[in-house]
Amino acid sequence: MLDAGLSGRRITTLMSHVGIGPEEISGILLTHEHSDHVKGAGVLSRRYKLSIYANKNTLRCSNIGSVTDSKIFNTMQPFSIGPLTIRPLPISHNAAEPNAFHISCESKSMLLATDLGVVNNEIYAALREVDLAMIESNHDLNMLIQGPYPPMLKTAIRSERGHLSNVDCARALWSTAREGRKIFLAHLSKNNNTPELARRTVARTLCCCEDTLECMMGADDVRSIIV
Repeated sequence: MLDAGLSGRRITTLMSHVGIGPEEISGILLTHEHSDHVKGAGVLSRRYKLSIYANKNTLRCSNIGSVTDSKIFNTMQPFSIGPLTIRPLPISHNAAEPNAFHISCESKSMLLATDLGVVNNEIYAALREVDLAMIESNHDLNMLIQGPYPPMLKTAIRSERGHLSNVDCARALWSTAREGRKIFLAHLSKNNNTPELARRTVARTLCCCEDTLECMMGADDVRSIIV
């Protein structure tokens, strides 16, 4: 499981809706310590004896209580969970040591990259390699500027330690385009974006059909991902 940003009860309920039981989960992999990514991690770890995988700084700053088992990894050093090979990548975000993840299994690979203010060289390299890119398309810049957030928060979101806009996401995907790669637009803001805007912006840049782009929006479908 990649992050656990809902309550433990809500996560297990959502898992049951798609036919997945807690006993099928090998562990919980944390991208960073913000509560909307770790809220249910401690509860699930204790209740179902799941390992928590995180770098040292993320685990230290995560308010998840005691856990049954913690597995510490180092950024840029690959490790394995079952058949999966996972390479934690550094990203720029307002957190202790945030990570994106390049995940591979046999001949297939994916990138999970959300909560990043800029696209760095490591993310560009991964985008050129993977079969599935799950990347943040957080906000439409005009909606953010004209929206209700206070100026300080707007500045933080637009900063290099904030979140990727639709345009930034589209440019990163365009500059790393490869045939056959599937794209999943993730971590869309409920207040500063819509799935239609995100799809349209990326599709126009990539010259592709909007229907080929999947979106994840809202707490129930963006905070916990099962691989």
